[in-house]
Amino acid sequence: MTPLELEILTESTIVILVSLGISIAALPPLIKRLEKSGTVTIDRYKRDNRLVPTRGGLVILGVAFIIAGIATLCEHLSLPIHVTGTDWAILIVSGLFGAFGLVDDFVDVGRPVKVFMLFFFSYRLIFEINSTAVVFPLIGAMDMGAIYLFLIVPLYVLVTANLVNMHSGFNGLASGLSTIIMGFLLLKLLLSGYHGGIFILSSVFGATLGFLWYNRYPARIFLGNTGSLAIGAVIGAIIVVSGFIISGFVMLIPHTVNFLMYVYWRVMHRLHPADRRWRLEKFGRVRADGTLEVPNPLTLKWVLPYYFRMTESQAVMCMYALSIPFCIAALFIHG
Repeated sequence: MTPLELEILTESTIVILVSLGISIAALPPLIKRLEKSGTVTIDRYKRDNRLVPTRGGLVILGVAFIIAGIATLCEHLSLPIHVTGTDWAILIVSGLFGAFGLVDDFVDVGRPVKVFMLFFFSYRLIFEINSTAVVFPLIGAMDMGAIYLFLIVPLYVLVTANLVNMHSGFNGLASGLSTIIMGFLLLKLLLSGYHGGIFILSSVFGATLGFLWYNRYPARIFLGNTGSLAIGAVIGAIIVVSGFIISGFVMLIPHTVNFLMYVYWRVMHRLHPADRRWRLEKFGRVRADGTLEVPNPLTLKWVLPYYFRMTESQAVMCMYALSIPFCIAALFIHG
C-alpha cells in the first residue's frame, strides 16, 4: 500500500466514524420532532399498526452536507484532505434526488414527470467521466462514446435510485441492503486505486449505517422517498463515474430481479384483472404468532415468507444473505 492509499484509507475510516456518530446523535431528537409534528406513517407489519416517523433520510443527506462543509473548511485551512470534483458532483446529484424525493413525499408528481426530471438530474456527472469504455467479461473493452455520457450515465443513476426505492417495505431492508452495497463499493474503489467519490461515499455509508441502527427491527424511523432516492443516486453515481458498470449491475441483481418480478405482476394483472392471484396489493399482514402472511410471491421480499413461516426480521436477514454473494462476486469483476 502506497503512502497516498494509506492516507485515503485513514481519511475514509475517519469520515465513516464521524458520519456514523453524527447520524446516531441526530436521529433521537429528529424522531421526537417528527412524532410531535405528525410526520408519521403506519408500520403495516406490526399487529398494533403503530405509527412510525418517516422522511428520516433527511438525516443522511444532512450528514453528507455537514461532512462536505467540514471538508471545505479543511481545504481553506490548507489541511490535507482528499476531496475531488467527483465528490462534489455526486453530492449535488444526491441532493437533487433527495429533494425530489421530499417533494414526492408531499405531492404525487406522477411517474412520467419523475422519470423525466430524475434523468436530467444526473447530467452533472458527465464532467467527471474519465473514460467511456465499458469492460465486458470474456469480451473486452468497448468504447460507448457519447451514448455512455448522455444515455447510460443518467439512465443508470435513475434506475439504481428507483431499484433501491422499490426494494423496501420491511424494517431495515432498504437501508441495510444499501449499507451492504456501499460497503462493498467502497472496498472495490480502494482495491482498484480509483479515488474519486470515496469521500462522499464514506460519509453516506457512515450516515446510513447510523440510520440503520434506528431503522432495524423494530423500526423507530423510516427512510421515506427522500432517503431511498438519495442513497440510490449515490450508489448509481459512484458506479458510473468509476466505470464499474458491469460489477455494479452484479451487485444490484437482487434489486433488478425484484423489479422484474413487479413488472411481471403488473402485466399479469392487466391481462387478467379479475383473477385474484394477480390482484395488486401493497402490503401483507402479521399472523398471531408474529410470522408474515403475504398475498403472493411476486416481489423478492415476499417469496420466502409466502412459502415458509418466518418473521419480518428473518425475511430481512435472508435478503441480506442473498445480496452479499453478488457483492462479493462483483469484487472480482474487472472495471
